[in-house]
Amino acid sequence: PTEEHWVKFQTTAIDGVHIVDLDRLEDERGFFARAFCYKEFAQHGLDNRVLQANTSFNHSAGTLRGMHYQVEPAPETKFVRCIAGSVYDVIVDLREDSATYRQHIGVELSAENRKALFVPANFAHGFITLDDKSEVFYLVSGEYTPACERGLRHDDPALAINWPREVLSVSEKDQNWPLLEH
Repeated sequence: PTEEHWVKFQTTAIDGVHIVDLDRLEDERGFFARAFCYKEFAQHGLDNRVLQANTSFNHSAGTLRGMHYQVEPAPETKFVRCIAGSVYDVIVDLREDSATYRQHIGVELSAENRKALFVPANFAHGFITLDDKSEVFYLVSGEYTPACERGLRHDDPALAINWPREVLSVSEKDQNWPLLEH
């Protein structure tokens, strides 16, 4: 990679959403790569603030976490990477003025493929673990604000998310988010 381009950004069908890949410098020892670059995120018009870093460890495959988001005055962006095992990560566009409102995309993130997902503000986010002992690491642009937390049901018919495996474990809170009106 050149000094100006250490991170690879792949656009998606939903405006503002990027899959981010590593640009590896490889040799006999392995590789070195920059996992996040404040300057390059800004050059792509992405929120590059990082106020929190969170991790989610999950014992068993089939664990579902989500679909979470925060509303004004505390919306947040997330930069999500799976650092152990693998997950199927899904985001839903909740920007009412967007041409892709209520549409979603899913991407496999794994320790093996080392891909990451940039989740803009006003998107619901969740994942299901595909392997036992999967761990997800997030960089977040805002502080967790319980009064602004909202969620969607992972099985909401209005979203029709095709999860790649059976959901075996989900929190009571995540099971009880209200269904969207059709």
